[in-house]
Amino acid sequence: MKIGMSIPVRDLQDDHDGMAQFAREAEELGFTHLRVPDRVAAVGVDHVHEPLTLLAWVAAHTATIELVPSVIVLPTRQTVVVAKQAAEIDRLSGGRLRFGVGVGARAEDYAAFGQDFHTRGRRCDEQIEVLRRLWTEEAVTFEGRWDRLAGERINPLPVQQPIPIWIGGAREPGASVLRRIGRMADGWFALMAPDAYGAVREAVSAEAADAGRDPAGIGSESAVQIVGKSEAEWLAEVEAWRETGVTHLCLRTLGVGLDTAGHLEALHGARAALDRL
Repeated sequence: MKIGMSIPVRDLQDDHDGMAQFAREAEELGFTHLRVPDRVAAVGVDHVHEPLTLLAWVAAHTATIELVPSVIVLPTRQTVVVAKQAAEIDRLSGGRLRFGVGVGARAEDYAAFGQDFHTRGRRCDEQIEVLRRLWTEEAVTFEGRWDRLAGERINPLPVQQPIPIWIGGAREPGASVLRRIGRMADGWFALMAPDAYGAVREAVSAEAADAGRDPAGIGSESAVQIVGKSEAEWLAEVEAWRETGVTHLCLRTLGVGLDTAGHLEALHGARAALDRL
């Protein structure tokens, strides 16, 4: 199980040096990936940096750690622009992007972008197809409901061919989400408790098998909050997730008002605790 960290962007806000230090030290400590959230324009939203711009900046401060937006609300964004942004991050980072996407659950996000909230699932499916073609083909011709391309291309192409796409799930994902994950995703984000994971994983695997895909090739990731509880408590959660068979786990230090020094202390404490397991 690969274990990464969530960059505490809501807490660190404009402490750019602190975020860079957090990213560098997470890499030095052997954590495998860094996650950041997506919120662009919504009423009452927290102080959150635009994730793709932020990850391009983080890429310049790191060398090996994987970069993961979790997740871009894909149908609110223009497909070709997103394809170009993701390809650029992957290129600049040397192939370190794992691209998390989802459809979101907030109608106000779609209103802010002038997009239709009610067709978001079908549009996301189309966008995933277009993204993969733009990342791997020299010229793309496509006639869809939302995207139409007549020989356009992304230049330069990303290092990864294609960039892996991981799909965000819900705590109780519906049939359309399970189908999207099983039939289209390289991996998915499990937002449920460990004891609910098995049934969802079985449903994803069934969809993958129906589509002629190997379910074993689809990764999964959950998250564990490590501050605001005892070390024994969060380590027990880590072990519970390890037993489920998830391939990735993200540890979180945000949400209890830590300053930069507090987040760095929690980061180092997490590494020490994991090493004692």
